[in-house]
Amino acid sequence: MDFVWATITVRNMEESLQFYQEVAGLRLNRRVRSNESTELAFLGDGPTQIELIHRSNGEPQGIGKGISLGFGVEDLDGMMLKIKELGLEIHEGPFAPNPHVRFFYVLDPNGLRIQFVERR
Repeated sequence: MDFVWATITVRNMEESLQFYQEVAGLRLNRRVRSNESTELAFLGDGPTQIELIHRSNGEPQGIGKGISLGFGVEDLDGMMLKIKELGLEIHEGPFAPNPHVRFFYVLDPNGLRIQFVERR
C-alpha cells in the first residue's frame, strides 16, 4: 500500500497554488475540472502529492485542529528569511526540541499549519 496524496479543500485555488509552488517549492503536476463547480490540482515532487480541491458552489471547509503538513529544508534560517521576503508571517517557532531538529510553522492561505523542518 502506498500513501499517494493528502487533500486540502481550498477557498481560492490561485492563492493556494501560488503558496504551494512559491513557498513550499512544489511542482504543479496536473490541474483539471471534474465538473462545472469543482477544480482539482495535484502538486508534488515525488510519489506523495498534495491534492487541492476548490468547489465554487460549496461552503468553505474548516481545517482540522492539530493537523499540519511538514516539509524538510536544508537551511531553516534561509527558509525563514524567504518567508519574510515573501511578506508572510511565521506563525510559531522556531523550535529546537533536540540538537538534531529545528522547525517553524506558517499558515497557508486556508489556515492550515505548514511546518518547515531542518534535520541535522
